[in-house]
Amino acid sequence: MELDLDTVADELYRLRPEEFTATRAARMAAARTAGDRALADRIAKLRRPSLSAWASNLLVHERASEVEPLLRLGEGLRQAHRDLDGGQLRELSHRQRVLISTLSRQAGQLAAQAGHPITEAARLEVENTLRAVLADPEAAKEWASGRLVKPLAAGTGFPAMSADAPATSRPAASSGPARPATKATTKATAKAATTERRRRIAQARKEADEAARELRTREKEAATASREAFAAKKHWDEAQQRVSDLSTELQHAREQQQQARSAEQTAREHARTADRKLRETRRRAEAAAAGVERLSTQEP
Repeated sequence: MELDLDTVADELYRLRPEEFTATRAARMAAARTAGDRALADRIAKLRRPSLSAWASNLLVHERASEVEPLLRLGEGLRQAHRDLDGGQLRELSHRQRVLISTLSRQAGQLAAQAGHPITEAARLEVENTLRAVLADPEAAKEWASGRLVKPLAAGTGFPAMSADAPATSRPAASSGPARPATKATTKATAKAATTERRRRIAQARKEADEAARELRTREKEAATASREAFAAKKHWDEAQQRVSDLSTELQHAREQQQQARSAEQTAREHARTADRKLRETRRRAEAAAAGVERLSTQEP
């Protein structure tokens, strides 16, 4: 395999995290053997990804067809927020929720298929990474490279649109006859529009801050639940191992019991055989002694 940084990076960031370090060392050694010390130094600077970053990288590499739709959705959402287009925001926000849920689930499935299932806390970090991709074009570019080292921060994300939000930020058409706009009227209208726009931006930021605080709370709750689930699983594994060990000991004891029973039956049989032979030998001895006695008492 011809070595170059892109080829090595693509390979490393597809690997399970526990395989990363050894493979990186092997590629560094290969680059040095080939006489390319500069490449070896650049490979050495590639950092091992966290579990959630690895799952996000898997998503990019294994579900390449999903990358472009997410990037286009992010562009649409950012434009809709700039325009304060309520109708467009509601439609795109729904697509955002569906797509993030689908992709984070796919990332978990890909990680499990690769032999390294991720925790619920890591899956939430994948979701945050996807939210950051939608909100920030630089984050989108970093994610699309498939070489994340750590999860991306979602920040405050996009403010949620209320159900009664206006369908568009453009003013409704007047039902009365059109009147020529004077300079003063135009300035007043522009000022009112600016004031309304600032009010809506302030409200949107407030909602975004509240949503971010709630998100952090839910993330902490999810992380705590994940730790508790991990501890419970560990205790279950230990109990299962203990049951397995005791089952093995019980089976061994039963085998020993069976062997002892067989040995006891054999010993009893030997004892009965020995007793029978003893009685036979005793009878012969007594008969022989009686014969001697008779011969001894007979007159010559």
